[in-house]
Amino acid sequence: MSRSTLTPHTPWLRSVLLAVGAAVAVLIVVLAFLWPTMTSTVKDLPVAVAGNSAAAAQVEKQLASSAHGVFDLTTVASRGDAVHLIRTRAVDGAIVLGDRPEVLTASANGAAVSQLLGQVAATIQKQANAQASAAVAQAVAAGQAPAGTVAPTITVAVTDVVPLASTDARGLGLSAASFPLVLGGMLGGVLIALLVAGSWRRLTAVVVYAVAGGLGVAAVLQAGFGILQGDYALNALAVGLSMFATAAFIVGMNALIGTAGIPVGAVLTILVGNPLSAAAQPMQFIAGPWGEIGQWFVPGASVTLLRDLSYFPDADASGSWLILLGWAVLGLIGMTVGHFRNQRVVAAAAPGSAETGEAERAASVEPAGAAVPV
Repeated sequence: MSRSTLTPHTPWLRSVLLAVGAAVAVLIVVLAFLWPTMTSTVKDLPVAVAGNSAAAAQVEKQLASSAHGVFDLTTVASRGDAVHLIRTRAVDGAIVLGDRPEVLTASANGAAVSQLLGQVAATIQKQANAQASAAVAQAVAAGQAPAGTVAPTITVAVTDVVPLASTDARGLGLSAASFPLVLGGMLGGVLIALLVAGSWRRLTAVVVYAVAGGLGVAAVLQAGFGILQGDYALNALAVGLSMFATAAFIVGMNALIGTAGIPVGAVLTILVGNPLSAAAQPMQFIAGPWGEIGQWFVPGASVTLLRDLSYFPDADASGSWLILLGWAVLGLIGMTVGHFRNQRVVAAAAPGSAETGEAERAASVEPAGAAVPV
């Protein structure tokens, strides 16, 4: 091999800068995934309190003192009202007061919520028994009850209003599946953007990818592992729309700004949307407003929608559907704008055109994605 064909050594400065850049990229990824979890706090959990106004006010005062900021309490008239709010996901649990106090949970909301409400039940039971013992002791001291009278034991029942399916008893399935779903949508968009030429062919590829992926993934998650519940067709539609929204957005960004659009779409999906999706914890626990912001991205909207379809059919899921549709429309707009812009460049560059020289100059600054055949 001649010396002239040898690959020249990379300059030292470039080698060091590439290594530092790679390390910084890893640091950003680690921070993006760990920050929502490590900075999360137990706060603002929506809980209903059912009972008369005096008893409800007392419980609210006790919780405000012992667990300040942990709960966002809503007073309702009856147990039935509380159950309705839980099943529509207006609240995550409820405290029912009266002769038989009860705490209502929904394990389908996640283990963190159930554990927290279980602690509330234990606290209420302890306080109720202490109050009962004090009342009996006072009655004995006043001669209103015979000596040796023992206060009855009060038990606070914990009722799971929306339990998890036996096939996913720990509720880990949907959380575990959320990242592969996000990654799959991103990979589909990247591959189509890089390997498929032609705007209509790209759109067709995204549609076929979403349909096949939605049907296949929903079948695995529902029939295969029992993670998803409810109507298979709706679940498949939700999964497919999620994959379409992510893939279409990446392809659309590529059509608009060229190759740089691919990492832009990937970063928004993987490093922003996925960590803020609240797949493993209530969105209220994520610091600041980021939990609610995360629901405006595809990962957050899709995991919320799948949970609603599986366990909370009475909940209003229109918001999640509209968010996914919005991202899909953004992708379609990007593909459409890129398509017509490419048509103008190709037409202007045609042989014999008076604008050939100008088109060539425009093409020289056109992003890589804009040179895709139309």
